[in-house]
Amino acid sequence: MNEKVFIAQNDLSAALKRLSEKIEVWVPAPAAKGVWTTEFQPLQEGVAPALDRQTTQPPKNALLPQAETLLRYEYTKDPEDASKVSLRLDDTLDVKPLLVFGTRPCDVRGFIVFDRVFLEGPHVDVYYKKRRENTLFATLVCRDNDSACFCSAVGSGPADQAGSDFWVTPVSGGFVVEALSEGAAPFLPILGGAATEEKIAEARAIQEEAASRRVGDLDVSGAPDAQFKRFQEMDFWRDEVSQCLSCGVCTYVCPTCYCFTITDEAKGLKGERIRSWDSCMFCQYTQEASGHNPRPTKLERYRNRLGHKFSYYPKKFDGMFACCGCGRCIRACPVSIDIRKIVQHVEETKDACQCA
Repeated sequence: MNEKVFIAQNDLSAALKRLSEKIEVWVPAPAAKGVWTTEFQPLQEGVAPALDRQTTQPPKNALLPQAETLLRYEYTKDPEDASKVSLRLDDTLDVKPLLVFGTRPCDVRGFIVFDRVFLEGPHVDVYYKKRRENTLFATLVCRDNDSACFCSAVGSGPADQAGSDFWVTPVSGGFVVEALSEGAAPFLPILGGAATEEKIAEARAIQEEAASRRVGDLDVSGAPDAQFKRFQEMDFWRDEVSQCLSCGVCTYVCPTCYCFTITDEAKGLKGERIRSWDSCMFCQYTQEASGHNPRPTKLERYRNRLGHKFSYYPKKFDGMFACCGCGRCIRACPVSIDIRKIVQHVEETKDACQCA
């Protein structure tokens, strides 16, 4: 898989259109006409991919839809005995092959976090697994990080190839693309012609520069233990996040948040079981049937969110943080809560904590 192709800048839309004849293609594009926000969506005629900046929404909708039907059901009454009812279930999962073009390393790292939860252990999520097996990611070497990014601090970086199937390097006049997985190789010739040695050399230099660049100066090495030490210090959490609105936007724009709820939506004798995104920042997320809520305030809910990403998850999964450092939660927060500052404060004050 050493072949590399070149796509001219003005031929990108045509190349993706050719590709869409073989596989469904999603690209980053404006969420609506005339708006600045972007999201991954099916390729549309006349809409150029927005590759100049990170998308507002991550591509997690590709593998974990914001709302998806898990199964359909229908009750049928016996016409001769109304007390007898039969149940028919339809859990057919129709997943088409998909290629998501224009992701960033932080976007794809989110799915590596998902994989540990949905694919490992005794219980495998068959819905996620099917989509994962049928989805390819074409990832850009990231050259335009901003002040909110901190991917290097959590074990990734602007040249991280983990989880990607295509490696797309922006060069003068276009893009050099190479296949990283066996599944990607057959689609490579559709995208463009063989790249010249000059373009390959330029791409290599850009990749090396990106690999040497550290994005974010946050040190999270002590976060897993520090979080436990400060767990009972409610005054600390009140000082850090008292301004939180519990709006949940941080979880909805996060590539690594995978909380969901399941509801049955019925009409008459027919219905659907639907899985949809949920947020640990919502007051009813952990509320029990009795009415008791183990996390009754927003301080405890934010403490849990931070703890999951920087303490519970890494302790369970070999030190890997459930944060990709994309900075979306920082940019989207309406009251400017910066998760980096809270993590840093947790570590800076852990030694002063007197709790067990």
